[in-house]
Amino acid sequence: MGSSLGLCPGKAPTSSQLFLFFAVGSDVQPGTEMEIIVEETISVRDCLKVMLEKSGLSGDAWHLRKMDWCYEAGEALREEDAALKELMLCSGDTLLLIEGKLPPLGFLKVPIWWYQPRGPLHRWKSHQDQTDCTFSQGGVWRADSIQDAPSDAHTEVSLRYLGDVEISEDATLGELKSQAMTLPSFSEFSIPSPAFLRAWTVESKRPGRLLRAHYQQLREYKLGQRTEICLEPLQKEENLGPQHVLLRTQMRLPGKRAYALPVDLVWDTARGWTAGSLRHRVADFYSLPVEKIEIAKYLPEKFEWLPIPSWNQQITKRKKKKKQDNLQGAPYHLKDGDTIGIKNLLVEDDDDFSTVRDDIGREKQKEFALGKKKSQEALRVRSGDVPSGAETPARPRGPEASLSIHVGSFR
Repeated sequence: MGSSLGLCPGKAPTSSQLFLFFAVGSDVQPGTEMEIIVEETISVRDCLKVMLEKSGLSGDAWHLRKMDWCYEAGEALREEDAALKELMLCSGDTLLLIEGKLPPLGFLKVPIWWYQPRGPLHRWKSHQDQTDCTFSQGGVWRADSIQDAPSDAHTEVSLRYLGDVEISEDATLGELKSQAMTLPSFSEFSIPSPAFLRAWTVESKRPGRLLRAHYQQLREYKLGQRTEICLEPLQKEENLGPQHVLLRTQMRLPGKRAYALPVDLVWDTARGWTAGSLRHRVADFYSLPVEKIEIAKYLPEKFEWLPIPSWNQQITKRKKKKKQDNLQGAPYHLKDGDTIGIKNLLVEDDDDFSTVRDDIGREKQKEFALGKKKSQEALRVRSGDVPSGAETPARPRGPEASLSIHVGSFR
């Protein structure tokens, strides 16, 4: 009941054949996929050749990746001699034709990005204009922001693609940095040594996981074949231990819904991930009384600030029992790179951490969600599932019935 059938032109595949979609590149637009029917025993190498021919492409600098569940390029099909059937490919799967040869087994091909955060401690300059607004190889990805507004500092991320590095999984993080410094596009930055570079994984077009331990092998980081790395310049050498957390702190400007430029703060969590410990570290860093500050974590995906209360504010009213005081857990999930907003209660005493850009961001999210809902409703109307201008009929409720539960005695 309720199943939909699609009518497709052409002969249907046999029981020993696969019907596959494929597209060129990882940025697949709806409706651009091509179709192909191949034998399930065909090898990855031969399937690649057939797809290249149908796409009008040539050369051997290509490889195949399977599209994952979130419509992004997944793991590469590395076993070129393996049959599609052996790799558990099924009819309806989508393969992506990606330019570039795969590195040998035991090696990683790592895209390297230059990360330039805003702030008084980040003054490295590039000789090239970096004003492109795309996140593509050979260009710059920059979050939409107003450059002169202090309140935008916590939302802006600028990443510039430098090139690919092919390196052994047995190499160290320091060797990866050294090899990245040999890229031609890196020559315009005056970096004294790899020790003046901080390495992050790139996740959702932003710095994600901080890679510490200069002499640790890349294999131990479990980077995977799809990992991209961004390098951040430092003014002095850095040696963070496993107990250190790197936070971007921003002091709120009094009388304005804006913040000063971010400043890095290293928090030693050896004595615990408690709110009290973090508040004391922030107060010492800014030379303020701990009882005269309020702090909050910024949630960029929601354009919201999550206040981090003091120790005595975490006492429940009913049981007078302290809640679990660990900022690693919900709802904070504090990690390296998070932005912490700070309010000086000596000059400003209110509980609002938001900025004008946060208001605009939330409003745009509401408009996007409303537009998406309307487009889905319009699609249902066009497909005939819902009559135009009619409400979806409510499902009739059954009659209420009494419910009895018998609990046995286990004494």
